[in-house]
Amino acid sequence: MVTFAHPFWMSSADGTLPAGTYRVAIDEEQLLGLSFVAYRRVATMLQTPAVSAPPGRSTSLSIDPVELDAALLRDRQETAGHADVSSAISFAERGAFI
Repeated sequence: MVTFAHPFWMSSADGTLPAGTYRVAIDEEQLLGLSFVAYRRVATMLQTPAVSAPPGRSTSLSIDPVELDAALLRDRQETAGHADVSSAISFAERGAFI
């Protein structure tokens, strides 16, 4: 899950998405023929609406994980009043896999 304190924009969404906590689903496939177990990400989806939204129709938006990291960083910068966020951990580094 990822949480946005402010409305945010993703290129695959039809406009701005409201602040809230969103589920993120990641599809991976195992790489075969290696001497160790490894996986490759094949898709990342953001499930809308936010978890706190009233029940209703939900959709999964196919998103770029780099774009998600950038949106989260912008949100943190807005929240911190543009404080130094150089130590921020990216979505992928947090292991935010569901």
